[in-house]
Parts: sequence; structure tokens; C-alpha cells
Amino acid sequence: MSTVTNAVKPRTTEESPWRRRLVRLARAAASSVVATLVSQAALLTILWAGGAPALASAVAFAAGAVPNYLVTRRWVWGRRGRPRVRRELAPYLVVIAVCGLVAVGLTTLAGHLIAPLTLPHALWVVLLDGAYVASYALVFVVKFTLLDRLVFGRGAARTPATTSPS
Repeated sequence: MSTVTNAVKPRTTEESPWRRRLVRLARAAASSVVATLVSQAALLTILWAGGAPALASAVAFAAGAVPNYLVTRRWVWGRRGRPRVRRELAPYLVVIAVCGLVAVGLTTLAGHLIAPLTLPHALWVVLLDGAYVASYALVFVVKFTLLDRLVFGRGAARTPATTSPS
């Protein structure tokens, strides 16, 4: 009789750092989709009503930032309890404000570039919406990296006292 050995490594409860980072990245992407949907509702409503691109993108940014913070803080980085203002909330606001300014700036620039064209209003809205979404796609990886390294990635986020077992 021959013995068959299995070369598969035994499963452990310890996840690799790369797997943790990929799970966090996927969760951050999902929370960004939720925030984008909220932002899109605000952006399209204001643009459709004839609002300026700068106003529409600024309101849309603010509308998406609140649910994004709440979902990201808890689900992506496992933070619970009251946020520490200097170590968590203030740096988060700086990171998303810079990303928001990029989105507002790019949407406003797109508005200026297409303003001389005689486009139907619906096409104008679609083009500005595309510029808004594209700007967020461009800064997503940078935003995730900054949040992971500077805001939520501190050791406290990974201690048993501040994370859930799920």
C-alpha cells in the first residue's frame, strides 16, 4: 500500500497581509460605489435642474462623503466607537477634501471645456457626470492608499479590542 501525501498547506486563522489588504481594497471599492450612488443622485439632480458644475460636484461630494466615512471606518478598517479627532477624523477629512477638490476641479474644467459647444442639455449632463465619475476613478487608489497608511492603518485598527472577529 502506498501513502499519498498532500502538499497543500494547512489552513490557519491567520490571514496574510496581502489578503487582508485585498479584502480591505475590495470593501473600500464597495463602499465607494455606495458613496458614488449617493453622489450621483445629488449631482444629476442639480445638473438636471440647471445648476453649475462646481456647485453640483461640491454638493455631490459632500453627499457621498458622509456615508463613505461611516461605512469605510467600520466595515473596511474595523474601527468602532468614537473616532479620535486628531488621529482619525481630521486626517480623513484632509484626504477626502483633497480628493473632492480634484473631482470638483475636473468636473468644473469639463464644464468649461464643453460650454462653448451647443449640446442638448441631456448630453451636457451625461458628459459632466462622466467627468465626475472619471475623476473619482482616478483618485480612488491614491485615496485608499492614503487612508490605509495615514488614517486607519495604525495598529489600533488591528487590535482585538477594536475589531470584530468577522
